[in-house]
Amino acid sequence: MAEREETANSGIVKRALSVTGLPSLASGIWSYVDNTIRWYWIPDWLPSWCPTSQSQLMAAEDRMLSCIRSAFTKEFVPVSCGNMLWTLAFCSDVVKDKTPIVLLHGFGGGVGLWAQNVEALSQDRPVYALDLLGFGQSTRPVFSTDPLEAEAQFVESIEQWRAKVGVESMIILGHNLGGFLAVSYAIKYPARVKHLVLVEPWGFPEVQETVEADRPIPVWIKALGAMFSPFNPLAGLRLVGPLGPTLVQTLRPDFKKKFSSMFSDNTVSEYIYHLNVQSPSGETAFKSMTGSCGWAKRPMLQRLDQLHPDIPISIIYGSRSSIDSTSAASIKEMRTNSHVEIITMRGAGHYVFADQPYDFNNKVLQVCEKVD
Repeated sequence: MAEREETANSGIVKRALSVTGLPSLASGIWSYVDNTIRWYWIPDWLPSWCPTSQSQLMAAEDRMLSCIRSAFTKEFVPVSCGNMLWTLAFCSDVVKDKTPIVLLHGFGGGVGLWAQNVEALSQDRPVYALDLLGFGQSTRPVFSTDPLEAEAQFVESIEQWRAKVGVESMIILGHNLGGFLAVSYAIKYPARVKHLVLVEPWGFPEVQETVEADRPIPVWIKALGAMFSPFNPLAGLRLVGPLGPTLVQTLRPDFKKKFSSMFSDNTVSEYIYHLNVQSPSGETAFKSMTGSCGWAKRPMLQRLDQLHPDIPISIIYGSRSSIDSTSAASIKEMRTNSHVEIITMRGAGHYVFADQPYDFNNKVLQVCEKVD
């Protein structure tokens, strides 16, 4: 067994070296990508190629949370099939009787990204932040490849988490994928949801098939899209192996700026790297739920009529975000007899809660005041 593992590891390295530019460059790259993608589920080789591990992820998260002064607990909450959801809980005796806020991160995120929010939000009510199933430090199981079943696995894990923690009802705040799952959960378990706060939610509009006639998509872009469509969204980050940390710092320097009041080093980029080069469980589920160009295969707007009219919704967008906010207007039009509030945060991008944390926290607290 050890010899087979060594052979597999050396094979990966040889393929990596072949990418440096030999005559058969194209076929070499493709062979390497194909074999790497096939093997990315094998946890034994990940640390040898990608400089990461579960302990490194834990340490990176600890650094992200090191500036929080309030008391909080950390634990793995068991759900079904032996899975566990990693959970941060902020619950002082002063606020324990109020309706809690449950924070659901977006695609590729984790509990550490709420570092600038949890302390302020927990001054008024209990706050729970959890790593979604398949992400962060939570268990990374094999998801169904069916988009309906994959979505249901996420939703049921949240409900099982709620029952285990003992929360009767909650305010769910979800960013990106977390916003999509928050509504899906509320459709199935309306009695458990007091208010939905959707922050730059993913997966609401239907696929836009039309393309402007004067701006056709170049053929080479279509070809690249077809070539990489079988692979997970973050496969490239694992593909580059030891270059991954530098790649994150280079491509996403904005994350360092978002948390500049807390860190002056690469704490944030290191956390994001370790979050996204573990076994791609939730990432694979997300890909199953996603169609071409990132559109949801089961758009939430098509099912919004199933959401109980008594559940109020607050939708938060950043004024500088590239995400189309027209879905918010559609939600308001569809729910004429329900409370729908659309909030735009000036100077914020897609990561509203990190771009403008002070304004974001105050606005969320204002929204929650209406609950109890």
